Amino acid sequence: MPQANSVVVLDFETTGLSPNLGDRAIEIGAVKLVDGEVVDSFQQLMNPGFRVSSFIESYTGITNNMLRTAPSCDEVMASFSEFIADDNLIAHNASFDKRFLDAELERINCGYAGEFACSLLVARRLIQEAPSHKLGELVRYKNIDNDGVFHRALADAQMTAKLWLQMVEDLELSGIVNPSFEFMQTVSKTAKGKVNLLLAKSRV
Repeated sequence: MPQANSVVVLDFETTGLSPNLGDRAIEIGAVKLVDGEVVDSFQQLMNPGFRVSSFIESYTGITNNMLRTAPSCDEVMASFSEFIADDNLIAHNASFDKRFLDAELERINCGYAGEFACSLLVARRLIQEAPSHKLGELVRYKNIDNDGVFHRALADAQMTAKLWLQMVEDLELSGIVNPSFEFMQTVSKTAKGKVNLLLAKSRV
């Protein structure tokens, strides 16, 4: 059974909130974890074929000038599809990143074999006492070392990976040895009030 600490953690920066409204990806960042160690990373700007808004420029720090010389989304996503291989995938607020991954890969007739888990949903259940479950807040709350850069894809993927591994480690310290990826998915779908019961049943 695939382990929770062997995954690809990814993050997109995009021109807006929904590929259904014509929004495209403008940057992908990802780290590959094997047995809890970062073994590879992927980062690439991509040209969506149109100018991005000044709001997105200021929010992400990615300017139209930077995108002008970037390769096309199609080219980048073809490489990224190879990077993912058959691995399971993690993102913070995964429904957002999954929408863009699916939409961009569909354009080039590519798919992926792995499944998604959401570090945001897992954190809401395992770190219920945190003041907020935004990535930056959780990183601060758990005292995870970071360089203060957020809203760039690779930095966010690296932070999400650290947060994910911290949650896996916390589970192991509580007596759940080598939690599987499937177990983390189960945690993410369990009602908050029933999480302790699930964890109690899963301890060896």
